[in-house]
Amino acid sequence: MKQSAVRILLCLFVAVPTLASPAVSAAGEIATLFARTNLVAWCIVPFDAMKRGPEQRAQMLDRLGLRRLAYDYRAEHIPTFDAEVEAMLRHRIEFTAWWFPTELNEEARGILRVIERHKITPQLWVMGGGGPVQGEAAQRARVETEAARVRRIADAAAPVGCRVALYNHGNWFGEPENQLAIIARLRNDGVTNVGIVYNLHHGHEHLARFPELFRRMQPHLLAINLNGMVTGGDQGGQKILHLGEGNLELGLMKIIRDSGWFGPVGIIDHRPETDSEETLGNNLRGLDWLVKEMNKPGTGGPRPFPGVPPVRPKSAPAALK
Repeated sequence: MKQSAVRILLCLFVAVPTLASPAVSAAGEIATLFARTNLVAWCIVPFDAMKRGPEQRAQMLDRLGLRRLAYDYRAEHIPTFDAEVEAMLRHRIEFTAWWFPTELNEEARGILRVIERHKITPQLWVMGGGGPVQGEAAQRARVETEAARVRRIADAAAPVGCRVALYNHGNWFGEPENQLAIIARLRNDGVTNVGIVYNLHHGHEHLARFPELFRRMQPHLLAINLNGMVTGGDQGGQKILHLGEGNLELGLMKIIRDSGWFGPVGIIDHRPETDSEETLGNNLRGLDWLVKEMNKPGTGGPRPFPGVPPVRPKSAPAALK
């Protein structure tokens, strides 16, 4: 059997959404959901005030003890795609995901060539847009259109062993119910290498119904990106907060942990005015505090970021109080 055919079969096999088991490291240790070995650095390329290059970025992740990268880029980074992959491979950092164009254009094909050349299999994070639709017929038409767009990417990704993750970034496409409808439509056509990457910083409008949304997304969830969260944060200048700086992320993380889901967990920079190493370090401090509080309330010690209000306002989602 030709190598390309083997890759297609492998991709179709591993892409079937199931509740994943904790990963086992080379040392035989079982990685817990929020362990350093399971964390993915995200939004650290165009958002890094230090404007690091590939080798500097890999060294930074090494210093922080992070072993996974989700790679976001801009046009100026395209010439260094190969160097980025090579730097991460040298430092034994996994290329977990790659921010991907919304269409299967020449830029997208170029990324797939880099992926195939280096024999890596990152998730391809794909977003979309679109305003609200009116009526069932319009909804069905939008699902068909978006499924066709995503299918072109998924079909191209399958031969190199990659899965496509639908990325919530607001608008029609950013609603989990619509993403689930797209996935269901694709599965009717036998396309099984498409799932979801869910971002808390783009999910402020979902907080009240997060427990139910997570339950529905869980079988298809390929990754989740954490963020400090407060009610209405996206409307009040608090869209991006360090972990532990909000008052809702502890409840959200409990829901994720208690579900039994296991997959890559992202911590984000997304602060173009700051050094990514500083922001990631702050998120790691906050995460350590949150994990202690999850395991045994009151054992985390002082909050890493003082002045966080208690979760008491009437506006707070009931499930997170």
